[in-house]
Amino acid sequence: MLRFPTRAPSTPAFLGMATLIAASFLPLPALASGFTFTPYPAPRPVPLAKVTFENAQGKLMNLADFKGKVVLLNIWATWCPPCVEEMPTLNKLQTLLGGKEFAVVPLSIDKGGIFTVKSFYQDNFIDHLPIYVDATTHALDTLDILGTPTTILIDKQGREVARTLGPQDWDKPDVIAQIKRYMAMPGPAPSKPGAQARAGTLVHTVAEVTTPTAPAAALR
Repeated sequence: MLRFPTRAPSTPAFLGMATLIAASFLPLPALASGFTFTPYPAPRPVPLAKVTFENAQGKLMNLADFKGKVVLLNIWATWCPPCVEEMPTLNKLQTLLGGKEFAVVPLSIDKGGIFTVKSFYQDNFIDHLPIYVDATTHALDTLDILGTPTTILIDKQGREVARTLGPQDWDKPDVIAQIKRYMAMPGPAPSKPGAQARAGTLVHTVAEVTTPTAPAAALR
């Protein structure tokens, strides 16, 4: 069983990039067999709104757009051989589980942007994964990413529950079963429409009281 680190240490940007470059020259590792998640003792907050990226249409998004879903966030690049190796299994996982309760979010850090990722998908028959690109690589520092591929499991509350570094078999039955357990957990508490309506009524009433009527204004 592969165990997750308790937390990747914060590092300067240049050190993180050096680690990424060094990792690209390492021998291609085999996909881990028998891999299962080892969750943290307690979930950890994620700065969802600070992890920004573009989708295939060039629209700016962030991780907060997925709150309410279980998210498997995969930080990858087309120049990273281990990333390329695990992409078909992520594609299959999205095919099997993707929907209202779950999403694979493959976040590319390719400098070539959307065009580079789109070409890679076409050449490698990746047909169920969306395109998300952070050409600025700001997400690496925001999430304390030390190498690619790094995959982070985020629950419906928007909290990090586990992470792993290196390629995995994401479509294995054991992994799917573990993700389904998080999918079955409750999401964030919905806001109360009644409270919002009462607040709106209160603001409207105050405005009516403090704003003079037209005849009164005319008398002045």
